[in-house]
Amino acid sequence: MSSDTRQIARLRRTGRLGALGVLVALCAGLAGCGLAAAPCRVASAGLKIVPVVGHVAAAPTDACADVIDP
Repeated sequence: MSSDTRQIARLRRTGRLGALGVLVALCAGLAGCGLAAAPCRVASAGLKIVPVVGHVAAAPTDACADVIDP
C-alpha cells in the first residue's frame, strides 16, 4: 500500500469518527429540547381554541409536550 493510499484511508476514518462525534453531540444537545416539543404545543394551542371541549381535548398533547420538555 502506498503512503498516499494510507493517508486517504486515515483521513476517511478520521472523517467518519468526527461525523459520529458531531452527531452524538447534536443528539445530546437536543435532548429535552423545546424545539422537539413544539409540534405538541402548537397542536395543543389549536385544540384549546375549540369552545367547551378544547381544554379537555388538548390534555393529551399537553402531556406529550410536558414529557418531551419538562
